[in-house]
Amino acid sequence: MDDHGRGPAPRPEGGLDAPVEPHAREPLPYEGVWRFTAPAVDASVPQARHAVRDLLARQGVPAAEDVVEGLLLIVSELVTNAVRHAAVLSPMLAVEVAFGAEWVRVSVEDDHPYRPTALEADHGRTGGRGLLLVREITREAGGVCDVEHTARGGKVIWAALPLGPARPV
Repeated sequence: MDDHGRGPAPRPEGGLDAPVEPHAREPLPYEGVWRFTAPAVDASVPQARHAVRDLLARQGVPAAEDVVEGLLLIVSELVTNAVRHAAVLSPMLAVEVAFGAEWVRVSVEDDHPYRPTALEADHGRTGGRGLLLVREITREAGGVCDVEHTARGGKVIWAALPLGPARPV
C-alpha cells in the first residue's frame, strides 16, 4: 500500500514493480509529494494542468517530453471527470502529484462514491471516453492506473508513469 492507503505504490528504484531497499539512497531533489485542492468547476481543468506543468518545471523533473504530454492530458481528463460527474456531491477536488526517482504518479480525489469505469469506445458518442484515454496513455507509457475508494467514501483515480520515454508494448 502507498502512504495514503491507495493500493500498490509504484516503486522508485528499478521500475514500477522492483523491490526497494529501505534507505538505499538519498532522495533526488525533485522527489516528493505535492497536493492542492480546487473547486469542482470547469476553470479548474486548465488550472490543474498548468499547476502540474509548472511543478514539473520548478522541481526540475527529468521527464521525457511524451511523458509530460501524457501526464498533462491525464490530469485534464481526471479533473474534467471530477468536475462533470462528482461536483454535485463533491464541490472540491484534490490533485496530488508524487515524484519518485524514476516515476511520477498523479491522482485526483473527490467525495463522490460512484466508481467510474473505462468505457469502450463508442464512435457515435462525443464523450464518455476520458478514462479509456487515461488507461491507454498509461499503458502505452508502461505505467499503471486504478480507481479506488477513500476512507471518507469518495474515490481517488490515479495513474503512475515512468519518467523515461515510452517502452515498446
